[in-house]
Amino acid sequence: MGRRGKKGRDIDGVILVDKHLGCSSNHLLQQIKRLYNANKAGHTGSLDPLATGMLPICFGEATKFSQFLLDADKTYEVTAHLGVRTTTSDADGDVVETKPVNVSEEQFMQAIQQFKGTTEQVPSIYSALKYEGKPYYYYARLGIDIPRKSRPITIFQLELLKFDGVNADLRVRCSKGTYIRSLVDDIGQVLGCGAYVTRLHRTEVANYPAEKMQSLEVIQQQVAELDSDELRFETLDTFLLPVDAAVDNFPVVELGDCQSHSLMHGQPVKLESPCKQGIVRIYDNASQRFLGIGQVENGQLTSKRLVSTA
Repeated sequence: MGRRGKKGRDIDGVILVDKHLGCSSNHLLQQIKRLYNANKAGHTGSLDPLATGMLPICFGEATKFSQFLLDADKTYEVTAHLGVRTTTSDADGDVVETKPVNVSEEQFMQAIQQFKGTTEQVPSIYSALKYEGKPYYYYARLGIDIPRKSRPITIFQLELLKFDGVNADLRVRCSKGTYIRSLVDDIGQVLGCGAYVTRLHRTEVANYPAEKMQSLEVIQQQVAELDSDELRFETLDTFLLPVDAAVDNFPVVELGDCQSHSLMHGQPVKLESPCKQGIVRIYDNASQRFLGIGQVENGQLTSKRLVSTA
């Protein structure tokens, strides 16, 4: 629940929006922010206009933990069309090469095996990665070739769902920084016929429940007939996941009142019970209030990112 302020409501939480085709991630963010009259909002990892699917949008205190969603594993369903390469490796680009396709399902299955696990990938020239302060696609649109370094990525799952000889439906679960368009283009090169993306849908981000994902249109319909701001915002807030949903994959540490007070004032805390070293999410034992995330090292907890208590 949020309270209304001069610049909007101070609300905290995460909403999982099912981005529709043709819409930019930033445009959808602004629509959601206006709908909620939110004071502060940000998305976690943009999707191309061609792509659809899960776009977590963080409000208020949840924006402090959005980096963990950017770094999280993601799952996509993608359709690759064989026999054609485009400038952008998707349907929005210009065709640069066409070749006949003579690929069996068995050959396709064999080709994709080499992409599983940790490999090196060269990002697309049409990606949003920066070179000398400008995104790659800025140079691509000017026809300027720039150096691109390969980066390590991990493909945890690469499953063929359907194959008709020309089109292949795939499910891909991968690490951060994986470009699905580049993956499909690379598969096409291995097959010797080329390939590009005609459909891309993100089904999962981290451990977020896919059943909680809703389109903007469905969310708008839920409040269309309500005749007061109070009722509209009360209904809209039911779509929100809690702030700590962004970091629920980290171990939990619970603190007593004195320890919580010390940590919230920037002091390290000596843990009484053994705890695995690394990043943890922190709760006040008495109230079960989420305090933020911290780092455990040699039995001592220090804060990394705390929620506001104001």
